[in-house]
Amino acid sequence: MKGIKIGDKVSKYPIIQGGMGVGVSMHRLAGNVSKEGGIGIISAADIGYKDPDFEKNPMTSNLKAIGDEIKKARKIAGEDKILGMNIMVAMQNYAEIVKECVKQKIDLIISGAGIPKDLPEYVKNSKTKIAPIVSSLRCCQLIIKHWLKKYNYIPDMIVIEGPKAGGHLGFKKEDLEKNSLEDITKDVVKYVKEVEKEYNKEIPVISAGGIWDRKDIDKFLELGADGVQMATRFVTTFECDASDEFKKAYINAKKEDIEIIDSPVGMPGRALYNNFVKNTEKVRTKIDKCYKCIKTCNIKTTPYCITRALINSVKGNVDNGLVFCGSNVYKAKEIVSVHNLIQELMKT
Repeated sequence: MKGIKIGDKVSKYPIIQGGMGVGVSMHRLAGNVSKEGGIGIISAADIGYKDPDFEKNPMTSNLKAIGDEIKKARKIAGEDKILGMNIMVAMQNYAEIVKECVKQKIDLIISGAGIPKDLPEYVKNSKTKIAPIVSSLRCCQLIIKHWLKKYNYIPDMIVIEGPKAGGHLGFKKEDLEKNSLEDITKDVVKYVKEVEKEYNKEIPVISAGGIWDRKDIDKFLELGADGVQMATRFVTTFECDASDEFKKAYINAKKEDIEIIDSPVGMPGRALYNNFVKNTEKVRTKIDKCYKCIKTCNIKTTPYCITRALINSVKGNVDNGLVFCGSNVYKAKEIVSVHNLIQELMKT
């Protein structure tokens, strides 16, 4: 089983750990995943939330934390391993965040929650490789054609996130049942092979969303994907940067606890239907402070502050926080090490 090639580095295994914010996938999780042969991804979403000055100036704290988290992750993983950053297009100051990651010599940027139209501009003259997240063949075609026309740049990797993914989803609620990751993977792989042939460039295709075990991994590799991205499974590891209470919420989750919610950022999202979500459906939460995190959020109309909700949950106050999850979260039964999880996934 081949690893994934990013620039002049190759991972041992075809597994990418999905970026999870706020604070769920930081240096400890990402560093250990890379160390064990996968590709670890740090989430840029409010990455500086632990900084003492975050409440006063969140953007300054976030920019400062990028370098700190990358350095710590590298120390764990080793310089020869691949490390990536997940950056949402919908974030305010998106360009500044990308440029700081490039400055800190991150190997890979994965970008979704919007179309990263100008991402090639921000990685000019650097070794940082870039991968858009797509949810359809049409989206993939649009991005590749735009990048070629405007920047003469072909994506270094394509990540397909299907309808079973956790967190914010690239589908309308009514379209979730109409699409399957299997069909989208087949369509995208076929198109990307044509692009690879025409431009003589390898473009790894990564399938994500609802992938749980070796059987799932094998299925998508057989469909032509070069690897998979998994997020939910890495939450219930000792090395995950979230609190023990956050991890316990995953372990205690039942299938009926999973809901598609309307996120304040204007997208559907998959999360645990906990007391926080139930209460915010009835009463709008008063917002005293705006963290200027997402472009599409309107402080006057949003039902709650998503930054505060995600920070509460990652710190352990899950009853007063939003807990994003994948569709298979109810299968999580125990906390394991990253090493043992990856060995389980790769066991033949």
